[in-house]
Amino acid sequence: MTAAPTTLNTLYQAVRVATRTPADWDAMVDAVAAGVRPCLPRAPEVLRGVPARARRGHERSQTLHVEPDGTFSVVALVTRPGQATSIHDHTTWCVVAVLDGVEQEERFRLDPTGAHLTPIGERIDGAGSVTGFAPPGDIHRVSNIGTTVAVSLHIYGTDIHRTGSSVRRTYDLPVVALTRRGGVDPGDDQRGNGKEIHDG
Repeated sequence: MTAAPTTLNTLYQAVRVATRTPADWDAMVDAVAAGVRPCLPRAPEVLRGVPARARRGHERSQTLHVEPDGTFSVVALVTRPGQATSIHDHTTWCVVAVLDGVEQEERFRLDPTGAHLTPIGERIDGAGSVTGFAPPGDIHRVSNIGTTVAVSLHIYGTDIHRTGSSVRRTYDLPVVALTRRGGVDPGDDQRGNGKEIHDG
């Protein structure tokens, strides 16, 4: 017998269960990621709940759900090939589930002088990938590096309706890679790459 496809409501319930027990943010990320991984909805279901323009990646992220008690919000990010978020960090924990397409996440560290950002890692996530992070140290940029529209769910530990966004700060700074000797390479300024969008 074929199992019935999971739905957004199933995912919301999984997040409710995972967030019911108080925990530090790193533990909360682990609990929510483990809870939603078995019950990811299909991309078409998510797209049915957003405006037509957003389905093609022409608008910013779309809020799908805010829990009545404000404990979490779920946002859909729909991007076209080549689109990228600004480099930014967050006010709260986040779990990201890619439902369709391919996303690249680049992570950065702010130089102690505040003059530039240094790349510290990247990952490529395809459909079915579930990852997460918690501040501090969550400066990142997310890009659609595939050839099709990408759809991902971003679960934030805050009330998006109340805060307006989960973003704490955006960084319009040069991205400067470290050299092998630990210095910086001034020729590697990547600021402004991609068509900027916002991920909530």
